[in-house]
Amino acid sequence: MKWITREHPKIDRIACPWLIKRFIDADAEIIYVPFAQVLDKAKELDAIPFDLPGVEYTHYNDQCTFDYFIKKHEIKDPALDRLAAIVRGADTDRHDFAPQSAGLEAVFSGLAYNSKNDQDLLAFGMCIYDGLYSWAQHLYHKKHSQTGTAEQMLLEVFTRYLQDSKGKKAPAWAKELKEMIQDQMDTNMSLSLQQVSDVLEINPAYLSREFSKYFENLSFGDYIRKLRIEKAINLIENTAYSLTEIAYLTGFSDQSHFNRIFKKQTGQNPSLYRKNILKSKKDTNS
Repeated sequence: MKWITREHPKIDRIACPWLIKRFIDADAEIIYVPFAQVLDKAKELDAIPFDLPGVEYTHYNDQCTFDYFIKKHEIKDPALDRLAAIVRGADTDRHDFAPQSAGLEAVFSGLAYNSKNDQDLLAFGMCIYDGLYSWAQHLYHKKHSQTGTAEQMLLEVFTRYLQDSKGKKAPAWAKELKEMIQDQMDTNMSLSLQQVSDVLEINPAYLSREFSKYFENLSFGDYIRKLRIEKAINLIENTAYSLTEIAYLTGFSDQSHFNRIFKKQTGQNPSLYRKNILKSKKDTNS
């Protein structure tokens, strides 16, 4: 079977041939020609055209040609569905579909820049999509870092979320978070929006925009700072740690930053707060 499309492929026109060869016809011949010649050459070579306007195998609504191949040939494969979201996001410049889309687009843009031979580019692409498919089958739930820092911190965030929003319908990413994180908590509460986005596999811009709807009407940064100060207060009241140690344990970069945020949140600097706590305990025991 012969398949034909426009020359100079990048995303969809490499993903679709990979899909054809791996799931539809292992012996398929992929032909790249100038845009204006595709339909004429298709008739001449008895080839099926794809990924151009006016043919069956093309984009529909917000889905790309890769999606149509899967639908048309009724391929049922969860890993392929994960891969399709990445391809769709990269090919339509909608990186909110999958966080890996931006990387895929960058990789193939670079490959297309370096290689002017379409068949060489396809050969490279076949290897890349083989790897990406293996990731989608076996490794998609794993993170590059297995230290647990982000996951542990997210447990506390999610616990607070459940307490603050009982009765509300949780968004899909919050449900995924519950399944993903472990029942442990990290002591050093240093966590960035990018870390959260990586763990949840959600576009950071989308997460930043939606976060306040479910977390006390606070931005991500304000909410994390609030949790840090609450943890600091607990440590001040119940441990003998120095304020420098508490600043570290709650994720602050230095003592002055800790003092400034603490005072902003409580109206007192941490040393005065500890002094008042000790005085209160002394008075209670008198």
